[in-house]
Amino acid sequence: MSLIFTPLSKAVASLALALAQPKDEFIRDAVIQRFGYTYELCWKMMRRQLIEDHGQSEVTLLSHRELFRMAADYALIEDSQRWITYHKARNETSHVYDENKAEEVYLVASSFLPDAQALTERLQISNED
Repeated sequence: MSLIFTPLSKAVASLALALAQPKDEFIRDAVIQRFGYTYELCWKMMRRQLIEDHGQSEVTLLSHRELFRMAADYALIEDSQRWITYHKARNETSHVYDENKAEEVYLVASSFLPDAQALTERLQISNED
């Protein structure tokens, strides 16, 4: 089974476009929204790739933390701890009415983009075989 990357690639590009804009409260909010759905697509694609490579029984019951460790072990991502930080920030997106939290999530989203781009590239390369 080959994974389809179009939604993930579009989400990553959408986040990159928002981050390239001069920051104001509307751009910040757009970045937070785009970070949320891009993060969701990233971890789901990561999970699908690990299932494809290592079997459903090895991956299905993993927590996010364990999934990120496994993804790092198999070189889909570089640093599982950063992805745990992204996961926590994604959970905070429901609290963006708080100005400080919104600023924190915006900063995390900024650091997330290169990792999301790298993951997308690694997934595409691993599916070229």
